[in-house]
Amino acid sequence: MRKHDLDFDHLETQSARRKSRRARFDDEPEPSRRGRLTEEERVRLAHQRADAYTETAIPGGGDRWSTWADGEQGPLPRPSWVLTQLAAVDTELGVLKTGKEADVHLVRRGLPDGPQSLLAAKRYRSNEHRLFHRDAGYLEGRRMRRSREMRAIETRTAFGRNLIAEQWASAEFAALSRLWTAGVPVPYPVQRSGTELLLEFIGEEDGTAAPRLAQVRAEGAELRDLWYQLVSALETMATHGLAHGDLSAYNLMVHEGRLVLIDLPQVVDIVANPRGLEFLARDVRNVADWFAARGLPADVLDADALVDELRRAAGLP
Repeated sequence: MRKHDLDFDHLETQSARRKSRRARFDDEPEPSRRGRLTEEERVRLAHQRADAYTETAIPGGGDRWSTWADGEQGPLPRPSWVLTQLAAVDTELGVLKTGKEADVHLVRRGLPDGPQSLLAAKRYRSNEHRLFHRDAGYLEGRRMRRSREMRAIETRTAFGRNLIAEQWASAEFAALSRLWTAGVPVPYPVQRSGTELLLEFIGEEDGTAAPRLAQVRAEGAELRDLWYQLVSALETMATHGLAHGDLSAYNLMVHEGRLVLIDLPQVVDIVANPRGLEFLARDVRNVADWFAARGLPADVLDADALVDELRRAAGLP
């Protein structure tokens, strides 16, 4: 074979390779120019790349832009203090409470040089070393339809634990929305995004949280008034077929003489849950024992009679 035949074959092979390589990128536009970049073009592209990776600065030293548009939003009519503008900024102010399944943080949401409001950010977590120890009984009737998700939950994979955390967040947001609409004294649920709930902050304007009932040294008429507030709240819940499910003096707050129910991820459907009445009776006895220990007289407290009253309010025989 002659040399120029070898060269011709070599050129054909190179050409075929170039075409083969190029075929994978046929949807790309042809470059408008070839050759080396000018210095001006190089600088322009460098600035373009920098702009693409630089976020707009958040005003006022905030930690994030408002997440209002990112998830479920609270029920109507919304309180006037709820800020719905996407130009609002969220600023982390510290931890209010740590718990087994969630931590609560204090967040200020506000517009630059405009209205501000304090929120309680409840963030459920799915840490490998913490399991939701109560979910078997409380999640009756909340089963997911997808078998993959159910298997993940039952075997407690990382994916499954995250699903459980989101289930609890979703359940609490739904319960708070329903109860707030019904007039039960609960924090207004502002929004839910994944495993984070943003709730009405119950406390002072300086960020001091209201005390739990367990921390309040009420007596006499004040103690009696708090009991009657609680009975009224339980009656309203029972009318809607619901019980708190984990009620105690630590899941009640007192702000300016007003009792507020909190921590409701495990809210129980008294009718649909086979153990509904059991949870209801336990709720009543837990709080009744606390009030009795603080001196509320027996003629006011009658746990068994209250359980019967709530059962009838729920429409159960």
